[in-house]
Amino acid sequence: MITITLKDGSIKKVNKNNSIQQIAESIGDGLARSALAGEVDGVLRDLSYRLERDCTLIILTFHDEGGKKVYRHTVSHIMAQAVKKLFPQVKLAIGPATDNGFYYDFDIDKAFTQEDLKIIEAEMEKIIKADLPLERFTLSRTEALQLMADKGEPYKVELIRDLPEGTEISFYQQGQFVDLCAGPHLLSTGKVKAFRLTQVSGAYWRGSEKNKMLQRIYGTAFPKKSELDEYIIRTEEARKRDHNKLGREMELFTTVDYIGQGLPILMPKGAKVIQILQRFVEDEEERRGYLLTKTPFMAKSDLYKISGHWDHYREGMFVMGDESEANAEVFALRPMTCPFQFQVYLARQRSYRDLPMRFNETSTLFRNESSGEMHGLIRVRQFTISEGHIACLPEQLEQEFADCVNLANYMLKTVGLADDVSYQFSQWDPHNKEKYIGSAEQWEEVQNRMREILEHLQIPYREKTGEAAFYGPKLDIQIKNVHGKEDTLITVQIDFQLAEKFGMLYVDRDGQKKHPYVIHRTSIGCYERTLALLIEKYAGAFPVWLAPTQVRVLPLTEKHHAYALEVKELLQVKNIRVEVDSRNEKIGYKIREAQMEKIPYMLVIGDKEAADKAVAVRSRTEGDIGILPLADFIGKIAAEIERRQ
Repeated sequence: MITITLKDGSIKKVNKNNSIQQIAESIGDGLARSALAGEVDGVLRDLSYRLERDCTLIILTFHDEGGKKVYRHTVSHIMAQAVKKLFPQVKLAIGPATDNGFYYDFDIDKAFTQEDLKIIEAEMEKIIKADLPLERFTLSRTEALQLMADKGEPYKVELIRDLPEGTEISFYQQGQFVDLCAGPHLLSTGKVKAFRLTQVSGAYWRGSEKNKMLQRIYGTAFPKKSELDEYIIRTEEARKRDHNKLGREMELFTTVDYIGQGLPILMPKGAKVIQILQRFVEDEEERRGYLLTKTPFMAKSDLYKISGHWDHYREGMFVMGDESEANAEVFALRPMTCPFQFQVYLARQRSYRDLPMRFNETSTLFRNESSGEMHGLIRVRQFTISEGHIACLPEQLEQEFADCVNLANYMLKTVGLADDVSYQFSQWDPHNKEKYIGSAEQWEEVQNRMREILEHLQIPYREKTGEAAFYGPKLDIQIKNVHGKEDTLITVQIDFQLAEKFGMLYVDRDGQKKHPYVIHRTSIGCYERTLALLIEKYAGAFPVWLAPTQVRVLPLTEKHHAYALEVKELLQVKNIRVEVDSRNEKIGYKIREAQMEKIPYMLVIGDKEAADKAVAVRSRTEGDIGILPLADFIGKIAAEIERRQ
């Protein structure tokens, strides 16, 4: 039998061998959320389920996304209870489950230490051992506010006040600990088998730097200790690959406090990788019919008022000038290039014969990200993007959109990230219309059109409400860094609004003037973010075609320097990036250092190599290859670079 605790607190027992439909019928209709635990195939599992109005019961194990969140959210409550017991003065904020674990934010007049985490973990073990039931109850708004006020929890009071009228306000209690929560949870604390608190950081209340800085404790949990141990090993490997650490150690980039957060400096090696990517992208885009533009880094507010960015994106912009002054010119650094490239289209009258028109630009952009969002090269305030915009006829829309997706996938495959991405169809939120321009009918029409295009492309996408641009829906190509944090790498957007706002027209076959569709797209996304992901993907050992230094020549002694320089010149003629290590060091030391710097090929030169016009080749991946005629080695590496292996 499986024991099910229902939303109203009642308990039902159902046969575990029944079908889902039989279980649904046996417990009745109208349940919103619950939690269940029991013997399934002789193995104790913690499960959660959601019963829909049509009596379809969806059972989730830990290995389902919803099941993970139930399990880990329960552990976040256990952690909050432990912290409250150890530090009674603490104020509770929020404690959600995340993709890889959970966290809880606390308002406390101290910084938690690693020693504190060990003490908290010990207290959590006591709570788990006590096997306290998690019991759900609801209160009216007045009662809920009073309860949290009596407990001295101002953040919970604020959250309750922000809930819409008519929202059911629920709480979960375990022992003497009570927390505002929608649930669901496991049946009891004893169902938790393995957890670990991992780190502490600062976090602004509600993510706004205008609010108080809180202490955030992160953790993770699994139903088996072996799974937790495996996760810890993976996490350690991720730390080694973290671009924020490895990129600095390899001198690819740096940051300086007195320059500013989110303003990285690309050092020669990092700048070289991005230069290689930019040249590759621009050449490929030109081959596919794009026209290169170069537009200003800033503009008057007038431009952004036409596009709608002033009303819908101003908080994310760097603004210069005082609007309150009469006749003052207010400027802003550009957060995107679209309104600038539109001016190229508007330079003269366009015909349907001119379309599609494809503009591309390697654009430097500026976005006023909050300090809490900054992370290495992943999220910065100044960045460079492979931006492009296409003006096309309605009947050209599907093919142009498909070509943008094809270009993006070609780029991902070439740099080696194609297997690491997922696709998200980002849509508007009809319940938050002030975020967008255009009517509901227009949005539904364009989103349906985009859905058809995606279906024709057979892209395995998920839908996400509220993530559309303010002027249209988009396909976001998502990727996770080594720590599991997901960001958008590449985007393709359908814009049915801005052409009209800017008066972009073309003369159609019937002689009538009409507005084109506009596609906003990137081909490889933000170069800084792409560099960060490549550092993590390859642990700094870039493919040969992308390596900032492809070959290092290692002469054995000073008498071999002349031939080493000759080798360097012959490699450079073939556009191979090469260095000579002419230091008076032992050859073993030079090889080890080149390996540490992840140089793809090392060429050792001694008497025999100099006499025979050859090189002793060591590969980063294959080890000692042996002596090759110099011409043969040049042919080998040139072919490898050309194929972009």
